[in-house]
Amino acid sequence: MRIDILTVLPELLESPLNHSIVKRAKEKGLVEINVINLRNFTTDKYKTVDDYAFGGGAGMVMMIEPVFKAIEKLKSERHYDEIIYTSPDGEKFSQKLANRLSILNNIIILAGHYKGVDQRIRDNLITREISIGDYVLSGGEMPAAIIADAIVRLIPGAISDEQSALSDSFQDDLLAPPVYTRPSEFKGWKVPEILLSGNTGEIEKWRHDQSVERTRKLRPDLADNE
Repeated sequence: MRIDILTVLPELLESPLNHSIVKRAKEKGLVEINVINLRNFTTDKYKTVDDYAFGGGAGMVMMIEPVFKAIEKLKSERHYDEIIYTSPDGEKFSQKLANRLSILNNIIILAGHYKGVDQRIRDNLITREISIGDYVLSGGEMPAAIIADAIVRLIPGAISDEQSALSDSFQDDLLAPPVYTRPSEFKGWKVPEILLSGNTGEIEKWRHDQSVERTRKLRPDLADNE
């Protein structure tokens, strides 16, 4: 898989995309992630990527030309399955969407910034808009990193124990069950006896029941999807 992220602040993505599971997936050759500076696609000496909005109003707008040039250059080199724009008014990011994106080959993520991007880019080049939640951040770099991380960890081989990814929270619209490790008792707080029984079938049943109970209690909106 290849993920190209277009941004005006590439330094914000250096750490999130170079550690942990994402780093290991890159080292294994399972994914290639390129952070592309939109300022490299400007024509003026100041590397300008934003301008005032027509009609007035507060805030600056990402200019159409550098974004268009960057996307067109990438598209001239390969086919992209999705060109994603991180936006507060996009569809809500979810585990199901991450699952669908993880089986694609090539993705562009345009990290929104300032007051947004020239609408003509959204109308003519973007294939999917994604929001990570109902709040506003300083820019789309962190959402882009979150989307990339969620996708990469689902690629076969990215996690040594692939079953771990399949049992994550939100798979099957359920929260993950509680987990414990040694010691089995600490300050009088004990691990549930069922987990120490060695009875795999009963343990799995307990975990499923716990997932259902936790989902109904903590995220009733997910429980409604059962």
